[in-house]
Amino acid sequence: MTVEIALLGEVSARVDGHPVELGHARQRCVLAALAIDVGQVVTVRQLVERIWGADPPQRSRATLHSYLSRLRHAFAGAVTLAGRPAGYVLVADESTVDLARFRKLREKARGHTDDVGVLTEALALWQGEPLTGIGGDWADDARDRLTAERTSAELDLFDARLRLGQGPELLAAISACAAQNPLDERVAAQHMRALAQAGRISEALEEFRAVRVRLIGELGAEPSRELRDLREKLLISEPEPRHVVPRQLPSAPAQFIGREQDLTDLDDAMRTAGVATIAGAGGMGKTWLALQWAHRNLHRFPDGQLFVDLRGFSPDETPMEPDVAIRGFLHALGLDVGAVPPDPPARAALFRDLTARRRLLVVVDNAADASQVVPVLPGGDTCRVLVTSRNRLPGLGAKAVGLEVLAEDDASTLLAARIGATRLSAEPLAVARLIVLCGGLPLALSIVGARILTEPDLSLAAIARQLEELGLGALDADPSVSVPVVLSWSYRALTDRQRDLFALLGIAPGEDIGLTAVASLAALSVEDARTTLRELEQASLVSIGTGFRARTHDLVRAYAAAQAKHTDHDEALRRLVDHHVHTAHANDRLIDPHRPLITLDGPAPGTHITAAADKAGARAWFDAERGTRLAVQQAAASHNWRDKVVLLARVSHAYHQQRGHLDDELAMWQTAIDAAKDPADRAVAHRIMGGSLGQVQRYDEAQHHLSEALTLAEQVGEALPLADAHGTVAWLWASRSDYGRAFEHAKAALPHYEKSGNKMLIAMAHNNIGHCAAEVGDTAQGRLSAAKALELLHELGDRHGEATAVDTLARVEHQSGNHAAAITHYERAIELYRTADDDYGTANTLMNLGHTHLALGQSDQAAEVWQRALGLLEQQGREEEAGRLREQLQA
Repeated sequence: MTVEIALLGEVSARVDGHPVELGHARQRCVLAALAIDVGQVVTVRQLVERIWGADPPQRSRATLHSYLSRLRHAFAGAVTLAGRPAGYVLVADESTVDLARFRKLREKARGHTDDVGVLTEALALWQGEPLTGIGGDWADDARDRLTAERTSAELDLFDARLRLGQGPELLAAISACAAQNPLDERVAAQHMRALAQAGRISEALEEFRAVRVRLIGELGAEPSRELRDLREKLLISEPEPRHVVPRQLPSAPAQFIGREQDLTDLDDAMRTAGVATIAGAGGMGKTWLALQWAHRNLHRFPDGQLFVDLRGFSPDETPMEPDVAIRGFLHALGLDVGAVPPDPPARAALFRDLTARRRLLVVVDNAADASQVVPVLPGGDTCRVLVTSRNRLPGLGAKAVGLEVLAEDDASTLLAARIGATRLSAEPLAVARLIVLCGGLPLALSIVGARILTEPDLSLAAIARQLEELGLGALDADPSVSVPVVLSWSYRALTDRQRDLFALLGIAPGEDIGLTAVASLAALSVEDARTTLRELEQASLVSIGTGFRARTHDLVRAYAAAQAKHTDHDEALRRLVDHHVHTAHANDRLIDPHRPLITLDGPAPGTHITAAADKAGARAWFDAERGTRLAVQQAAASHNWRDKVVLLARVSHAYHQQRGHLDDELAMWQTAIDAAKDPADRAVAHRIMGGSLGQVQRYDEAQHHLSEALTLAEQVGEALPLADAHGTVAWLWASRSDYGRAFEHAKAALPHYEKSGNKMLIAMAHNNIGHCAAEVGDTAQGRLSAAKALELLHELGDRHGEATAVDTLARVEHQSGNHAAAITHYERAIELYRTADDDYGTANTLMNLGHTHLALGQSDQAAEVWQRALGLLEQQGREEEAGRLREQLQA
């Protein structure tokens, strides 16, 4: 007889898979009060205090005896609630209580080599807030203690995964944890390590500075020695972007059943060919098979694993362009902003070159056809590629594993994993009928298994009849027919809240969705959204991944979207769009605090806004939402919410620039141009579009947009649009080495910036004038303007801006022939760039410094700084500039 007592969620119990009726809240509290100390005597006095608090009723002991009697009757001898001279004890094996199992697994993890697996198993026991359904002071205190244990276990798991180098995939979750615990130094250290493993050393150091300010300001204490030592280690560490080990694989399937022959076939295919495909209908388990094989074979790929979902069969999104996947791979391989070529063919060539000598696994999920896959194939013959698709993809010339429905034994095992072997073995004929009805499809079987658990009093034969009545009796393994029927049966059993959220998830734009976005979509509290998502996960209708982000299978999503017609989906989408607009706006202020304020209307009622605690957290939020943001903007455009379309582009601009996501930037601003009607909005859209096109060297297109922006800004007649338009045009002409035209526009921008009153923009305008003046030979003007810029930036405390202004002063002195003064300024600029952790600016200034040393005949010094610059250029993948510098060094 199998007994399960649950405390890590709703207080409940099961015997042989059947729920035990525990009665009202106080009676449940008696069971919880004994189960929390399973096997140990709890005194009568302790029990009374746990149930009624410090002021129990007069007949509390008699009532306690009554509660115990009822519980004994409910368990019917499955467990013993024994009386002892001092009190009572729950006599049962510790494994009966989920809390005891959780604690035992935590203890096991401390000495286990696979502490990640053990801790993951321990945390999987949690089903929500502990001791749900009972109240009182003792329950509240116990809930707090248990929640602290769970948090500690989650941090243990973070540490274990960080030891394996999995920081990049943990960033979103750790950033959220850091935002919730701003003074927790352990969390801060984990955040710094995750950022460092993702190659974001400067942000890790920025996190240290932010934590130190908070600790001193709120606690009057310096950071711990551990945190200070970690900072020192990061300060002296050498970034290694040329050999970052990406860890992009999603987690392995928690319960993987059968498919041993398919796994063997994949082993054979991967030994003899560079590419293998898993082909099969939707709902067949292709992605799970791919991930199961990948995690079994991690040891074969020491240089890392890349993963991309090409969304070839998404019901509401177009398939991903191969170039988008390649850009994601390049960033995962450690290339920073300046290292990614602007031209798509050049990006593809660079990807092939970077992977040609590595042992990488590339998992390409949900490919529509071979043309979507061929461009993302790595170079050389040391990598392996695993592709999943509903089509056979003959154009790849790959070894193919055709995935069929589960064999009857495996299908039975899958059902047993969901509903328990006891219930399964009681009705073998009904089980066989259910397997036939589900066509052996893993997705359909999982949903049916989850639904069976909610009907403990209904026989499996009766459940099979229900499915047959819905028209499932004559079906085979066609998922386009069988899965919707199974879903309709499961959908009927959901509560109203579960139905509404499930339906809305079907229309939520993007590949997945975060918790607070879900709460906004459904107008729920965050806790209610979390609980309802967990319930839908239990029903196998959604999956919840890292950072508590939810996603649904294509077939499930299509069914859910069909149910959304019964909900107020337009208002739900408006709340979701407002969540993104307002949260991005708040986080954008942290990323770029000096930019002009954007005035927003209030969000729709029921919208949640999740501002980060600091710049690192803000970037982490943008990182987590990167795959969703374009889809949200498209949804706003399809509803003709023009102001939201433009706002989403504006509040994402600084993030796109800092991360180098210029293709995302161009896509969002093209959508904004198409949507904008207001001249001021159109001026902004054309200006930023022009600047971004200039960054990828599409100069003619950039000039067209900037001309349009200048014309529109003149029509609007306001200071800032005019200033920005002239400033961006100046930058474009400077990029094309036409400093005469750049100088004119830089000077034209300044009076408009001065009217705006924004000191940061005024400072940068002076710096732009100084730079252009130096290039056209007006060194007096260059020196005056750069000095003014430096003065303003120093007042603002912007060290990175100061570095730019000092670099401009150095350029002016070099042009004037004052080479000794230029060297002093260049060295100061390098010092400031290093303080700001800007390796890109440091490399540029070192190159300029070398020219100044050479002008003084100091060839040894020039060679020394150029060698330092070359090392940075190579690390950043700036091969064209590195090639020119090698030629200069050789000369």
